[in-house]
Order: sequence, then structure tokens, then C-alpha cells
Amino acid sequence: MVKRIVVKELLDMEHMLGQYPNESHYDTLIEEDTDCYLPPVCDIAQKATCGGKGCEVCDKGNDELRIAFKFRKNYFNKEELEQAYIGLREAASESQNRGIAAGPRGEMLGAEGRGGRDWVTPYQLEILDFLINPTANILENVSVTSIREKYKNYNPKDADDVRGQVWLRSEVCKEYPEYHGWFDKWVDGLSNKPKEMIIEEANKVATDWISTTNYAKTVWSGVAGWYDRYPRIPYGRATAYTEKNLEKFIMAYSFLKSLDRGFKELLPWRWGNQKKEADKLDPRFLVPETVFTTITVNKSFRTACHRDAGDLNEGLSNLLVLGAGEYTGGYLVFPQIKTAVNVRPGDLLLVNNHEIIHGNTDIRLNHENAERISIVCYFREKMLELKSWEYECLRKQYVDERRMNKQHKFWRPLWNGVSPGMWEDQEWYDYLHAHNMKDPYGKDQESNLESFFQ
Repeated sequence: MVKRIVVKELLDMEHMLGQYPNESHYDTLIEEDTDCYLPPVCDIAQKATCGGKGCEVCDKGNDELRIAFKFRKNYFNKEELEQAYIGLREAASESQNRGIAAGPRGEMLGAEGRGGRDWVTPYQLEILDFLINPTANILENVSVTSIREKYKNYNPKDADDVRGQVWLRSEVCKEYPEYHGWFDKWVDGLSNKPKEMIIEEANKVATDWISTTNYAKTVWSGVAGWYDRYPRIPYGRATAYTEKNLEKFIMAYSFLKSLDRGFKELLPWRWGNQKKEADKLDPRFLVPETVFTTITVNKSFRTACHRDAGDLNEGLSNLLVLGAGEYTGGYLVFPQIKTAVNVRPGDLLLVNNHEIIHGNTDIRLNHENAERISIVCYFREKMLELKSWEYECLRKQYVDERRMNKQHKFWRPLWNGVSPGMWEDQEWYDYLHAHNMKDPYGKDQESNLESFFQ
């Protein structure tokens, strides 16, 4: 017997984004087979003619388009789980790229302090702004003393921001070898210096001692499968884990195929949408015999409230848990519908991750070797920008050759081989032709015609 829920209304929970949910954010805990639907979208005429029957028995309340989640207990067998655990576990590594899902920043960047770097705090930023622009601040009766008073009870753990900048400790330590407390020592040392010198020093600290990269809290997370282009890596490719551990990744295929069958069985319309788009891809960018391109792997990672991005809107994400199961908590909470799901190893959860806010309760591991491996399987929408496997490989080869060519006009130390407008340059079209490949966009033909007429 499958429990059926049709949500009457969605609560406003935007303030929970980036924050951890707890027991107060759910009234119902799902631990049995359940189908849950978001409120049906009905116009006035439909509401007037429904005869007062409940949404639970109305076709509008059973629409895949309005699915919140479908949950099935013990869907996978033991062998599938064991093989998937071996095949995917090591894809999770320390990462600072999970944004608001990583939760509040805490005191340091770095999981459990490993490789930790100090955040640039709001207090420090305000002091620097005052020192760089003293005139503007004096008019508002601001001083170093007043800023210090303002932040005297400040705790970095209370910061609302989930991303931020960090200090370059190596640069700071050139002048302050005893790193601890350096910032206030530096500020106090400015008291008798001329204004022009103070401004110059403050600008130096702001530009040379702060990383230009924007970081988030470090968590254990990674990606398996295949990935789309983005500016720094402008070619479709296997993820680093898949490329280096293909034989191990293949061990998870049986599990992922079983997941695909469950998706098709439980949500045929959603699966069909995803299959239609998957068929447009070179199959070498897909997990074989599935509609999935990509698998996010999290290890004992309590996600803060967020919405997923990047997956196919008309498809659906699939969330599963692997591991020994020797943990408590880790419920997936949907605060907008005051509901949580206890997903355990072997369970199947099909969930509308990009529409509804979700996050985990605290994960409590029962012994030092315990771990909770959660995976999210999906189709990355931007994969549809990719062309053939051979074409994307040639793009990679082109970038690598440019990067290694010290005679190239754009070459410089640490250059990644990428330059603005590179894919419209004649250099790229000449490279394509030299490798007996046509441009799938037809832009090389346009370029050659222009050259001919000129």
C-alpha cells in the first residue's frame, strides 16, 4: 500500500536557504512507500466544478508535473548496493564548490580545520574600507574604535553568508611570521602614520593579501559520470573521477540501470522527457542504458537548505544512500511542506530537487569508520550543448596544445590555453580542418566564404 499526499499549500521558507533544517521544520517523517504531490494548479472554473472533492482523489492532484517526491523502501538488492558503494564512494573529495548547500561558513575554510584558512571577516572588511576611504567615513562619525565596538561580540559562526574570501597566509606571514592576531597588530601600528601612507598600506593589504577566489565551506563531495563545458574547461568530458577510475565506476552500472528502471516505472512522463533529451546526446556522455549523465556523491555531508540547479527541468533527480548505515539522522527535510524522509541504504527517492527547498538534519555517525554516502543521479541540461565525443575531445586537445605552446601569442605562465573568442577564430577552424573534422555549427564555412570574397 502506497501512502499518498497532496500538499495543500507551500510555505514561504526562502529565509531557510543556506541554513540547516532541524526537527522544528517537519511535522511528518516518511518511512514507508509514499507519493507526494505539490498543490495542484487549478483555475477558478476548475475549482468551481470540482464538486468539493479532495485533491487526493482528483486527477489534478495526481499529475507528474506536480510531483514533490516518490519514495520506495528497500528497492535495491544487496549486491547492487555493494557494487555501487565500491564504484562511487571515492568520487567524494574535499570541495569548496557546493555553495549554499555547504551551509554557514564557520570559523575556517577547510573540513575539520584540515588545510584551514581564515575567512576575511565583516569586521576586517569594514576596517579596510574605513582606512581606504577615511574621509567618507569620518562624515558618518565612523572610527576604528567604533567599528571594534560594533563587532566586539561577533562570532564567525553567526555569519549569514555562505561564500566569502580568505586571507593568503603565505603573504601575511612575510611581514607577520607569528600569524595569530596579526590584523589588529597591523591596524594598531598605523596610528602614527600619515594618511597617505595608511591608504597605501590598506590598499596593499586588500589587493595583495586577500585571495581573489570566492570560497564556500569545505565538505566531502564530488562528481562521477560526465560534465558539460564551462569557460575555464570549454569542452565536454568525463569527470576527473570517471577518467581516472573508469573500471571502478563501471561497477556501479548495474545499480544505476536498476535506478533507471525504477524511474521509468514510477514516473513514466518525467522519465520520457529525460529519455527524449538523452537520445540527443552522443551515448558516450551517458551512463549506458540510462538517462543519467552525472552523479553527485556526498560523504557524510549534511546539506543546508537549497534548490538544485543544472538538472533537466522536465526530468527529475534521483537520491539514494549507500554505506554501512551505521548512523542516525540525515533526514531529508522539505520545510515548505513540513515533511522529512528517512532515506536509508537500499531505498529509492525520486525528488523534485530543483523546485522545492531541501536540506538534511544532523548526521550522527555511530563509530569512527561509519559513513553515509548519498548520491544524486541526474541529467545535466547543459550537456545538450555538446556535439560528438570526437569533437569535444578535439576541443580538449586544442586547448592543451595552446596551453603548452610557449610560442603562442597568448602564452604566459600558468595560462590554461583559453582566450576570449577563441572558438570563432580562424586558428580554431584551421585546426579543425587539419584534423579532418567539420565544424558542427557551420561557422567555419561562413568564415571561409568571408575570406574568399575579401
